Amino acid sequence: MQHEQTADLPYLRKVVGASMAGTVVEWYEFFLYGTAATLVFGKLFFPQTGNELDGIIAAFGTYAVGFIARPLGGIVFGHIGDKVGRKSLLQFSLVLIGLSTFLMGCLPTFGTIGYWAPALLVFLRFVQGFALGGEWGGAVLLVAEHSPNRSRAFWGSFPQAGVPMGNLLATIVLLLLSATLDEAQFLSWGWRIGFWLSVVIVAVGYYIRTQVTDSPIFEAAKAEAEQKADAGYGLTEVFRRYPRGVFNAMGLRVGENILYYMVVTFSITYLAHIGVDTTEILALLFCAHLLHVFVIPAVGALADRIGRRPVYLIGAALTMAWPFVAFPLFGTGSAWIILSAILLGMVVHAFMYAAQPAIMAEMFPTRMRYSGVSLGYQVTAIVAGSWAPLIGAWLLRAYDRWEPIAFYILGAGAISLLSALVMRETRGVSLLAIDQADREATA
Repeated sequence: MQHEQTADLPYLRKVVGASMAGTVVEWYEFFLYGTAATLVFGKLFFPQTGNELDGIIAAFGTYAVGFIARPLGGIVFGHIGDKVGRKSLLQFSLVLIGLSTFLMGCLPTFGTIGYWAPALLVFLRFVQGFALGGEWGGAVLLVAEHSPNRSRAFWGSFPQAGVPMGNLLATIVLLLLSATLDEAQFLSWGWRIGFWLSVVIVAVGYYIRTQVTDSPIFEAAKAEAEQKADAGYGLTEVFRRYPRGVFNAMGLRVGENILYYMVVTFSITYLAHIGVDTTEILALLFCAHLLHVFVIPAVGALADRIGRRPVYLIGAALTMAWPFVAFPLFGTGSAWIILSAILLGMVVHAFMYAAQPAIMAEMFPTRMRYSGVSLGYQVTAIVAGSWAPLIGAWLLRAYDRWEPIAFYILGAGAISLLSALVMRETRGVSLLAIDQADREATA
């Protein structure tokens, strides 16, 4: 193990809080859209064909637009963030996603303005995805670059825990609205409240982020780059110097990304399709997100103890098995049995998701880390998470059986399993040592 990178723990906790605050906000808004795509948008923003799955499939098509925009946001934010810093980009992304989400709550429906309704929805979804594409890399690097070498996976897992917290918040809002309003009120105006609430949450997150600064290791790398006219950073440099890291990160993401959106988004569609009550589904997901919040840091600590590869291999292998257990359990119709299947999916996901910030931060030197991490993480979303609910809904419509969906998830898990097998173990590595090795390689 290389020499230890020291950390001021009280300040590190503040950095973790700032990173999580933004992550919670941004994923509250992103997942609010995902849930609304199933419950609202398919009915209000698209022409009705007589088959409710057609509207849901169209809504999931706009859902995918946000994922397509994420790599572009990752490239732009990563390129600028490697040059000017993580903090300022994070504040900008927070405002951008908050504004786009608020405006979604103001949109007229298909019945009012026709095809302009889905067109405007797609545009705002693109802006939302673009902002989120820059958010994740900056948020996790703010923590990873402040963290001690021996516990980077643990501290880096907290922004990851912000994702289910954001989803939890979105589920609470929608659960309260769907439980207190009748269906006509909820579809007419109630769903908009969740989107408008984003203004309050963004203001809180923005303030918390003003209280932290970029890490010393980034400031040192920035100063060094300013002294070298030929210092490279950004998209082309990270592909030229570290292609293995980029493609390895993409492969690791495939199974994890698809599993998550099948558990938290497509399961709503599937359970509603087989007759489970909407309010009951949201209550089950509430419990699952709550468990996820606590499991993620625990798995992060495990990755610091036994290594990144063993933990990821367990998660990828279990991903391949999960659907063959979960879908028969969904079919029982019993709330407790359905809950156990969803909880199992969340635990399996945590085994891949928790250590990702540490794994990806340890793949790249500081001068191009934002670009490398954002690219490896976000590009996968185009072919993985973005299409997962859409493919699931299409397979359900085409075959009206769960087995084809299960084999789709199995294939995704196999890709991540192979990527984890070829991944280098980096537990305890020093980011300073990675920078030094990069200097020597480019000297």
